[in-house]
Amino acid sequence: MELLHNASRKSLIYAGLAASLLFSACHHEEAEHEEHEEKAQMILTNPIKRDTLVTREYVCQIRSCRNIELRAVERGYLQSVFVKEGQLVKEGDPMFKILPLVYQAELTSAEAEAQVAKVEYENTKRLTDSKVVSDKELAISKAKWEQKVAVVNLAQAHLGFTNINAPFPGLMDRLHLRNGSLVDEGDLLTTLSDNSEMWVYFNVPEAEYLDYMSEEQPDERKKVELVMANGKIFSQPGRVNVIEAEFNNQTGTIPFRADFQNPDRLLRHGETGNIRMNKMIKDALLVPQKATFEILDHHYVFIVGKDDILVQQRIHISEELEDVFIVSDGLTDKDRIVLEGMRQAKSGEKAVYVFKKPEEAFKDMKLHAE
Repeated sequence: MELLHNASRKSLIYAGLAASLLFSACHHEEAEHEEHEEKAQMILTNPIKRDTLVTREYVCQIRSCRNIELRAVERGYLQSVFVKEGQLVKEGDPMFKILPLVYQAELTSAEAEAQVAKVEYENTKRLTDSKVVSDKELAISKAKWEQKVAVVNLAQAHLGFTNINAPFPGLMDRLHLRNGSLVDEGDLLTTLSDNSEMWVYFNVPEAEYLDYMSEEQPDERKKVELVMANGKIFSQPGRVNVIEAEFNNQTGTIPFRADFQNPDRLLRHGETGNIRMNKMIKDALLVPQKATFEILDHHYVFIVGKDDILVQQRIHISEELEDVFIVSDGLTDKDRIVLEGMRQAKSGEKAVYVFKKPEEAFKDMKLHAE
């Protein structure tokens, strides 16, 4: 009976061991299958070549096409201010009147002296006509009269400087002096800005300037957009009209000027923003950003080369778009790169993959291409 019991125990042990081995083999087989499936999730594609529109942004300063300081030309008291701060004035509108201290009296005196010289000239002329005095005396008398008239004109000019009118239509800034203030020659009264057209200045690096100037620029290339400080695009398009003559040696940039019409007077002198310029790159080589990775500030991709072996390849990025990079060196459009499954990619190993055509791989990406 005891022998039968021992045999039964041994049978149970052998059965358990067999079941354990069978379970272990099945688990190993499932793990290998899952690993194969995980490796098979690697998706490859090719870079593509396409004409691509690249947008660059530059910090800019916004200036009025005419912005001047209105200063007192003569000394006196500020008698009248005909305008308000922030007022839109028309050309010729009276703005300030300065009460002169001496110019009115000088004008009155000069006019009196000129009248006396005129009477003397007229008397001399009658005597000359009567052959009483010589023509020489008549010429001297006329010269004295003309001199006095010139003094009157000068006094009138000085007096005219005390009336300050708007030289062009524009928007007035703050008032620096008030009624009754003593004004010295050269004192600032206010600033006037013509905001009908705005001049927007931005600095372009030397390399980009050379690219810009080395190509024929169609009108489309000269058009720019203005991104205002609130992040919105200004409603009017701009156009690059001026490139200044000299580079800034400290920054390595040169100023460009784009002109914008400002019909609603939304833009004002002194604002800031960003200029957007577009450039078409012919046959740009594009790779998805998600297919790249960085090591020590260098960009890399995994290429599946000969015999499906994975190779880590360094690439050089010339432009960055929203979803893709433009590659200047390190790749061709014939190379097969890892698009998805980057974590499973190891240099030197054989790739298990599926291939996705570039047209399908790039169809949902923002390329800014035309």
